[in-house]
Amino acid sequence: MMSQKEDFVAAIDIGTTKIVAIVGKRKENGKIEILGISKTVSKGIKRGVILNIEEAVNSIQKTVEDVQFTIGKQISDVYVGIAGQHIKSIKNRGYINRDSYDDEITKDDINALIQDMYKIPIDIGEEIIHVLPQNYIVDNETGVKNPVGMSGKRVEANFHIVIGQIASAKNIGKCIAKAGLKLNQLILEPLASSEAVLTADEKEAGVALVDIGGGTTDIAVYYDDIIRHTAVIPFGGDVITKDIKEGCSILQRQAELLKIQYGSALGDLAKDTEVVSIPGISGREPKEISFKSLAYIIQSRMEEILDAVIYEIENSGYFDKLSAGIVLTGGGALLKHLPALFKFKTGMDVRIGYPTEHLASDAIPEVNHPMHATGVGLILKGFEQNDKNKSAVKLNESEIELEDNVAEEQDDVRSESKSGFMGNLKKVFTDIFDENDAEM
Repeated sequence: MMSQKEDFVAAIDIGTTKIVAIVGKRKENGKIEILGISKTVSKGIKRGVILNIEEAVNSIQKTVEDVQFTIGKQISDVYVGIAGQHIKSIKNRGYINRDSYDDEITKDDINALIQDMYKIPIDIGEEIIHVLPQNYIVDNETGVKNPVGMSGKRVEANFHIVIGQIASAKNIGKCIAKAGLKLNQLILEPLASSEAVLTADEKEAGVALVDIGGGTTDIAVYYDDIIRHTAVIPFGGDVITKDIKEGCSILQRQAELLKIQYGSALGDLAKDTEVVSIPGISGREPKEISFKSLAYIIQSRMEEILDAVIYEIENSGYFDKLSAGIVLTGGGALLKHLPALFKFKTGMDVRIGYPTEHLASDAIPEVNHPMHATGVGLILKGFEQNDKNKSAVKLNESEIELEDNVAEEQDDVRSESKSGFMGNLKKVFTDIFDENDAEM
């Protein structure tokens, strides 16, 4: 098994079209070195939700075995992404009243505030996946990003809370357990992708991350370094492939190849004269499909996805404030002319996001692809969580040490007082005997 001393993190991205197992190690400069990555076609998963546990377990086991063979080590525990149309986010506000103005606000106070948010009433069959503090108010001081160390009696916070279905989360847990692994934590996929592809400047200026996967399109909106909105749209690249398949009367795998090799998101930019010949099904006549008609099929469906993305960004209330515009990532982001379509429809700046932001320069070239943004992000979030756990352990250890020291000091005081008393007693007796000897 991989020892935690080696500081490895393993993650599994369970997607609709692929399952990726990825293992990373943190270098001294803080950058992540990807040691191994393996992907396999996913089965039993639709729109980010596991529908067939047995098929999903087989796919997970296959990728994990592949990556273990690559790195020559066994994986024991993993971080896993969660998405799907059942994911929703709400805003909430909480507060604590403290005993004294003079005491500094501690991490424990903030943790108590966060833990309290896990108790808010939600619908039956749902559970809270993440509680993300946005900003704090200390007494009447608003817009505080980190109140630890400040003095104040009342601490309030605005929270972004991510909620998902218990059944979906449990099914992921079952699959991981049946594959012989321990689930460390479920992490919302758009948060993981954001970690991998967005820069600190973009998060501060205001940016919307759009991760176009096979079954879902994930969205995360940041402004002033704070996560403002998350959403999962229940369709992605697969619906485009399905439209091509039906529109051109061809096979699914042919439609997927057509989309990747010759597809374009803007019909007007495709050439009418260029055609591609597709072999006929089971010896039938081959079909000729023009690039232009293919592009129009893709564009009409892509515009639907884009409308849903715009709706979610508007819903966040930050549509007009995103100075850094939109960052496209995920397997669907590499569709030709897609940034141009997004720019045309939203009027925003658009770039493609590659997961290289925190990777070491000697990373495996295969990793540098938008489709691996979630996988790399899960590794980064895994290290972040490990650091939190370690600091919590250190805190507990220091408390124990403190208790031990106090106990030792008390013992010393007791033994000193005992030895002092006995010493004085001995001195008194010695003095008496000395006096008696002198009188004799």
